[in-house]
Amino acid sequence: MLDGMATDGEGRSDRSLLSVRQVARLLGVCPATVYALCEQRKLPHFRVLNAIRIDPKAVKRFLSRARR
Repeated sequence: MLDGMATDGEGRSDRSLLSVRQVARLLGVCPATVYALCEQRKLPHFRVLNAIRIDPKAVKRFLSRARR
């Protein structure tokens, strides 16, 4: 889901933002943990109306920092 994201000629990618539930599944944690990471500003996110959305690149950066 996070790898193999193609880009068009102008640098835009065909990926979409992930939901809290999707990120929780990727990280192997419960959604409450993802909400807490967002609230603590450890995981960058966007609010779209009342929903939290997370860029897949932010998840990759979070994982690389967490593995150090």
